Amino acid sequence: MELREALFSKLALSGPTRKIVETLRSKATDPDERAKLEGLLAPESKEVLSSFLEEREFVDLLAEFPSAKLTPQEFVDHLRKLMPRLYSIASSPKLFATEIHLTVAIVRYRTNHRERVGVCTTFLADRVQVGTTNIPVFVSHSHFGPPEDPSKDCIMIGPGTGIAPFRAFVQDRACDHAKGRNWVFFGDQKRATDFLYEEEWAGWREKGLLHRLDLAWSRDQANKVYVQDRMRENAAELWSWIAGGAYVYVCGDAKRMAKDVDQALHSIVSGQGGLSPEQATEYVKQMKKEKRYQRDVY
Repeated sequence: MELREALFSKLALSGPTRKIVETLRSKATDPDERAKLEGLLAPESKEVLSSFLEEREFVDLLAEFPSAKLTPQEFVDHLRKLMPRLYSIASSPKLFATEIHLTVAIVRYRTNHRERVGVCTTFLADRVQVGTTNIPVFVSHSHFGPPEDPSKDCIMIGPGTGIAPFRAFVQDRACDHAKGRNWVFFGDQKRATDFLYEEEWAGWREKGLLHRLDLAWSRDQANKVYVQDRMRENAAELWSWIAGGAYVYVCGDAKRMAKDVDQALHSIVSGQGGLSPEQATEYVKQMKKEKRYQRDVY
């Protein structure tokens, strides 16, 4: 059973590409199967093929096109290596010298009438026995860290598990007695179930270590609210911090959130700074060069 699960996990991770569809077409002996594969590979079907593959893994393709018999070697040639899972560290070594904390969302979803799971997240959630299971962990160097100058203000935008490094940032700056202010933007679906590290943020607020905490809950009201909306609501103060030399950090989803936050940042720089869109773009570029605008997105 474990071997079967491991195989399915590897197949799910690999992700089929156009190449295997071409191989299946060359191997298919059933006319209907071959015709469907040829239709997917037609030049005008690029978007159809992309959508088709996005909903399927290797096991789905083998089940849907049983007449295309692949040799074991042909099958293996289409697989990619199992890649390491990279997670942002959610703790500062200055506070937890012998520990590393992670913020992990368990991935479970359904596509093409089959249940799917995240390879590493469900391994950690379902199969690891605390204090017993050995898990290989490697710490890699990252450019993503709090300002070297502790007097600089720090604006941190991290919805969902993107909040992980910012917990570490605040811990780190608290240990250094940093004079710079900390402003965190966090959001998720529901406050009651998704407010990660709520007690810690409240504690830092009470101690004056966290100067602002703006929250965005997308499912707690009729209109969805996201971190970029909170940024725009506080445009004037955000610009005051940025113009004063604050560092801006973004962590989390690259497909939508990071793009939306980037657009909000540009509009705030333009609107509050009295700059043209072109000048705002140059301003943000300069922030990147000075490492005052950093992103850790995935």
